[in-house]
Amino acid sequence: MEIQATLPEKGRDLRLDFFRGIANWWIFLDHIPNNVINWVTPRNYGFSDAADLFVFISGYTASFVYAKMMLDRGFIVGSTRLWKRVWQLYVAHVILFVIYIAAIGWVALRYADPDILNEFNVAGLVENPIQTLTQGLILRFKPVNLDVLPLYIILMGFFPPVLWLMLRKPDMVMIASLVLYFAARQFGWNFSAYPIGSWYFNPYTWQLLFVFGAWFALGGAIESRSIIRSRWLLVAGSLYLVFAMIMTMAGRFESFGALFPKWLYDAFNPNDKTFLAPYRVIHFVVIAFLITRFVPKDWSLLESKWLEPVIKCGQQSLQVFCVGIFLSFVAHFVLMLSWGTVWAQLGVSIVGVAILTAVAYYGSWSKKQDKPSARTAPAKAAATQPSAAPGA
Repeated sequence: MEIQATLPEKGRDLRLDFFRGIANWWIFLDHIPNNVINWVTPRNYGFSDAADLFVFISGYTASFVYAKMMLDRGFIVGSTRLWKRVWQLYVAHVILFVIYIAAIGWVALRYADPDILNEFNVAGLVENPIQTLTQGLILRFKPVNLDVLPLYIILMGFFPPVLWLMLRKPDMVMIASLVLYFAARQFGWNFSAYPIGSWYFNPYTWQLLFVFGAWFALGGAIESRSIIRSRWLLVAGSLYLVFAMIMTMAGRFESFGALFPKWLYDAFNPNDKTFLAPYRVIHFVVIAFLITRFVPKDWSLLESKWLEPVIKCGQQSLQVFCVGIFLSFVAHFVLMLSWGTVWAQLGVSIVGVAILTAVAYYGSWSKKQDKPSARTAPAKAAATQPSAAPGA
């Protein structure tokens, strides 16, 4: 089939790094219970939040990185490179899983607080450790806050054939993704979890944002240019964002929510995150279109020192994300010991973000050390050249 997708321009898009970095910061803050500082995150002011942004950018980046590889080197090579990334994600998840439950178990034992085992959904490890660990390795058992990486692993694992078809029929793939999304919502499809229940992030519905990110990268943004730049989107989209903020605030404050009719309040509260409610998808799409309109790829501020820490966290996203999940538990533990004062909440939030930034800078520096520098490369090349024969 003929290639119909439009490949992204060459060169790194710092907007992706910036928003992926800020999403990692927001996820860290949102995972700290009873933390007033997480009021700076978008989940309090609209239907979508950092998770939506993370999944969308993951789909965008996956197509950006692997589409050209699949075209140049074939489906097999492109697929194996994608699955190599899936393996890296899985290893990171297993390491985080083991460290996370070990830390929770140590705290519960050290401070005689068995309730924390139930709070983080790891009580089953005490009663049936072998089966629980086994289910964890196949992604069916997940402690609290360890839901995003398994979703990412599943979406990336099934992405090779999707990417192959999207390069040839991008609009058809986007339509198929919508059909699967609505079918999953209609029939209640979801992955089962252990010991009971289902996945918090339903892969059948959340795939929509991942595929939308890929479609957007492979020509969707160009196809949508007239909509993105239209006046009606600016007006209607802005009004919808205001409405979303009002409904979200109604869910946060009981007295404010009581001002609205029950049918209107119940339509948006609680926010349906597991099945990714349509109003949540629309909210994110409006934000994505408005950001595309007002934040160009060559925005000068992206090159500034002020945004560099966030961008570094986006460029080293996997290790920053994993460390952030662990630090959110540490911060929760510290707040439990310090009675959760506002100053303590501010302190753990700032220190946590600083550690994430340090991890990102170290990761960036470490990668550079694995590559030969411009000065040493010629010297090494000269040293490996055979010496000329005497008298030549």
